[in-house]
Amino acid sequence: MHALLKSCTSCISLNFAGMNVPRLKMLFSLAQVLKQTASVLQSKMLQGSNIFGHERPLVVRVSFSACVLGTVCLPLLGLIICVFISSVFHFEDATGTHCQVPNYLPSISASISLSPECYIWRFCIGLHSAPRFLVAFTYFKLYKSRFASKFPESPLSCLNLGFSISENLGLLLLTYVSSSETYFVHKEGFVLFIISSLIHMLITCRLWKAIKKYSLSPEDAKSHNWKVRFLLLNVCFCAFAGFFYWKHNMYCESGSYTFFALFEYLVVFSNMAFHLTAMWDFKSREVMVISSSEDKDF
Repeated sequence: MHALLKSCTSCISLNFAGMNVPRLKMLFSLAQVLKQTASVLQSKMLQGSNIFGHERPLVVRVSFSACVLGTVCLPLLGLIICVFISSVFHFEDATGTHCQVPNYLPSISASISLSPECYIWRFCIGLHSAPRFLVAFTYFKLYKSRFASKFPESPLSCLNLGFSISENLGLLLLTYVSSSETYFVHKEGFVLFIISSLIHMLITCRLWKAIKKYSLSPEDAKSHNWKVRFLLLNVCFCAFAGFFYWKHNMYCESGSYTFFALFEYLVVFSNMAFHLTAMWDFKSREVMVISSSEDKDF
């Protein structure tokens, strides 16, 4: 590259020797600019070879708050789409029960057991499950750093991780085994999800009460207060959903199953809102994906 530019410069000096001085100065300044550009390009090429040789691994940074928001929005969007499709195109199948009484809202189990709703729901839940495990282990690491040798917070941190994992496993079980395929397995998955989520939220509120006690950050206090509110709402919605489910099966009253479906939605929404408080807990954190320098070249 430099040799080519030198030859070009010499050609310029030979061919334009008879020109006036200002024009010659302009041409020589152009040659100098070309030389500088060539040196910059050479250095960039060397850096590019380092990248292709994996001497500089690729780093992708994502805000943890954005990761949490995406994790919560995936099942929320999937649920809204499934309920909408069931209500518009499969209303009779989604609202029909053994009581044969009028109902006006499909339950979540009915909505995600029909086609194509089941595939949409499974896609959203499957895609969100891996970040969900990541959030669970991130919380566990946070609790261990804060309560390394404190009792009962340290063992509660381990229990919290266990119930968080079982909550996610229960959700995966009720998702991939629909009520129309194997009702008993779907029911057990739903029970595992509800019980694990309630215990997980209860332990989380207890741990954040201890964090708020020794923290001066207003974000920690706000996070704890909203966690407690969403926990209380979730417990109330679960109680109302259980009551109307029992009333429907016991008396087959018209509208009871509709109220059960409504409170079932609210149970899921309050659970999602509880998990969304992680945006405050890890506001300044980032998720980094780093490529290995030992990858093969292609």
